[in-house]
Amino acid sequence: MNKAFYLILLIGLASCGRERPPVTPGDVSIASVVQSNYKNDYTHEVSVQVNGDNLTINSTGLPDHKTPYWGKGHEMYEEFPGRNHANMNTSMISFNYSMTIPILPNESSFKEETELGPVGMALNGVPIYNDYEGGGLLQENAWGTFDASGGHPGPREDYHYHSEGAYLTVDDANLIGFLRDGFPVYGRKDMDDSYPADLDENGGHTGVTSDFAEGIYHYHVSNEVYSTSGLYVIKSGAYHGTKGTFTQ
Repeated sequence: MNKAFYLILLIGLASCGRERPPVTPGDVSIASVVQSNYKNDYTHEVSVQVNGDNLTINSTGLPDHKTPYWGKGHEMYEEFPGRNHANMNTSMISFNYSMTIPILPNESSFKEETELGPVGMALNGVPIYNDYEGGGLLQENAWGTFDASGGHPGPREDYHYHSEGAYLTVDDANLIGFLRDGFPVYGRKDMDDSYPADLDENGGHTGVTSDFAEGIYHYHVSNEVYSTSGLYVIKSGAYHGTKGTFTQ
């Protein structure tokens, strides 16, 4: 009896040790920036709702720019760049995405690694993915199917971005979107047109941006060419804050 009791006690203590600490709100609100920047001028199907301490961004996930994945004959069709080609998913369809993020994002003591699937949402409502695809890290068989915007559809015909590209960001300081922890992600440059030299291991730092004059932690598209792709991935590594939900 005593041995069983101590075994249960040890398991309980170990489980408690793995619990995440409570989320404490940060000091900088992202509400006005999110509400004024999320839109899709082509589909007109991006909206933002305030739900207590959170923001919920709704989207169909379809882009507002040209891509070969609209299909030949579509008014927004364009050819693939260079030798790129369609993957097995030659088209894309709409979804009912909802990403919920905190209005006051804050650093988490538990840095959760990003995983396969949506890690954020671009301002036009398209999901942002990290440097993983399918069973592992991005390989040529994946990036060889990217359109000019660094995007392609997944197995469910779900279009998403992996890297810097036309219509999104190209070697600039543009606001791209927000990740699931509520922190913004920008292009490769800071607002002074320089490349940041103090990024942490998760690709971000704290500082003033064109949207946050008081300063905020924010991510940047990597300024290092990914493998032999010639591309710059949007996100790798862990979240700085606590991950919100992304439903589809």
